[in-house]
Amino acid sequence: MTLLRRGDVGAEVRELQRLLRVRGARIDLTGAFDDATAAAVVVAQARYGLVVDGAVGNKTLLALQLDGRIPGHLGAEDLRRAARTLNVKLAAVRAVNEVESQGSGFLPDGRPVILFERHIMYRQLRAAGHDADQLARQYPNIVNPARGGYMGKAAEHMRLAQAAGLDQVCALASASWGLFQIMGYHWERLGYANVHAFADAMRSGESQQLDAFVQFIATDPTLHKALTGLKWAAFASGYNGAAYKENLYDVKLARAFTRYEAEEQVPA
Repeated sequence: MTLLRRGDVGAEVRELQRLLRVRGARIDLTGAFDDATAAAVVVAQARYGLVVDGAVGNKTLLALQLDGRIPGHLGAEDLRRAARTLNVKLAAVRAVNEVESQGSGFLPDGRPVILFERHIMYRQLRAAGHDADQLARQYPNIVNPARGGYMGKAAEHMRLAQAAGLDQVCALASASWGLFQIMGYHWERLGYANVHAFADAMRSGESQQLDAFVQFIATDPTLHKALTGLKWAAFASGYNGAAYKENLYDVKLARAFTRYEAEEQVPA
């Protein structure tokens, strides 16, 4: 299912409206994601303890189908806890969750979302005393001074498994993990006993993936200051690198924050 938002039209919206009506919403089956549909989605997300953003992805759809929250998935209270821990505005955490996360921290088969970085594997192997250049000649798709070779989704786990055959510790450290795509080599800075403990936590649930993100921000004074001060360009630059401009991450973060802050100021 594609992500559905206010303004969308079509058969997927009509099916969403049907599910919402089954769960008690009084809306028409128009096939248009209008204000009434958006309001019903927000009510459902709040009821199921999901992140309340008014957008419908696989989590919201599954919760409607099962009439309950899916265990292991991120909920609204998780975001409130993260905001309290970091001492930042809830709307800021919600904005980062919307823009920077991948929508779901897990693949349909239950494995965490990862992206294997071959240039990091090259670096990690060199640091571990391996002949990284020789390995790069033999396995250029998983060991390489240049980034790339991405295959996406489940195929990234195949690349990780191939790399683990060379050095498991280096391989786990060379992948980014979960909703917020935190690199494995940050394990020590984030307070994990080793990279295996970090990877196990990322496999455990989206709440644990959020915990890693919170530690990632808390242990980076520059990023924490940018998030606290709502300096979106500085935050996007520190989190995404120079490519943030191409993807307009700072603009998207600012817009999402403004929308969530406005929602939070509406009287209950």
